Amino acid sequence: MKTLNKLFVIPAFAFTLLSATAVAQTTTTTSEPYEMDAREELKVGIKAGINYSNVYSESGDGYVADGKVGFAGGVFVAIPLSKLVGIQPELLYSQKGFKTEGTFFDGKITSNHLDLPVHLQIKPSENISFLVGPQLSYLLSTKYEINGLSAIDEEDLEDENNRATLGISAGVDFTVQNFLISARGSWDLSKFNKDNSTSDINYKNQLFQITLGYRF
Repeated sequence: MKTLNKLFVIPAFAFTLLSATAVAQTTTTTSEPYEMDAREELKVGIKAGINYSNVYSESGDGYVADGKVGFAGGVFVAIPLSKLVGIQPELLYSQKGFKTEGTFFDGKITSNHLDLPVHLQIKPSENISFLVGPQLSYLLSTKYEINGLSAIDEEDLEDENNRATLGISAGVDFTVQNFLISARGSWDLSKFNKDNSTSDINYKNQLFQITLGYRF
């Protein structure tokens, strides 16, 4: 599935690009210490940007979905354990979902979540951090749009969906003074539709995320 493959290619490209930028900056700077190095300081920040999300399934081999764009934003705190290692939990409002297209059926599902990733933070320089860790997602509401008609489901979500899902999040932060660009990829490990659902598809969210942020 070409669309799903893009979710893995784009994070890899962003990771390579940001790594190359950091290496280039390191080789062109002098040996004097950078005055804004804050790797050993506790920092609180805000961030906002976009998700490009889709779903995948471990069953239903013929299932194909298209990705969709949604909003992502929230807060984070960088807790140093040392100059090179830290913990960075985040709390984000995150729009996920997917689109389907057919001859007689066009649909789009947008699911609104609170995401809580807890990242292990590796800080090889003052400008770049690599992050990886578990992520807990809590489903707030779901909006269905079918052939131009829409409906919002906020009360009966537990009938067909698991409110809480567990996944993994990984990415990179590129920092210039207190401003940062963040790239993330996240994948659900548990499905969000219940076993008693009429669908034989095990929906699991996956997304690529780009945000801009500021640290205080």
